[in-house]
Amino acid sequence: MTESEFNDLIDQTFELLELALDQAVEQADDDLDYEATGGVLTVEFENGTTMVFSRQPPTRQLWLAARSGGFHFAYDEGAADWRNTRDGQLFRPFVVQQMLEQAGVSLDWE
Repeated sequence: MTESEFNDLIDQTFELLELALDQAVEQADDDLDYEATGGVLTVEFENGTTMVFSRQPPTRQLWLAARSGGFHFAYDEGAADWRNTRDGQLFRPFVVQQMLEQAGVSLDWE
């Protein structure tokens, strides 16, 4: 994967996540804020915790820092999703689970 392809995939992933976050706020009145700058998407929850999604061009990975730990995801073309490098979990369902556990936010992003 070229750096350009990697950046396009990250941009698409961040855009889809932002749309899902907007829907969560509209549908359930979940109080959260997010900001995307410089290759990093930071989500701040009502309970004061944050989740940070960041692109890692040298490794071609997407990293997530959450209250439960740090996680690295590599793109899996067959699944058309990012896959956890430790246990193979897919990114989208993992993020949905993490947001529910960390802040009680129901994210419809499967």
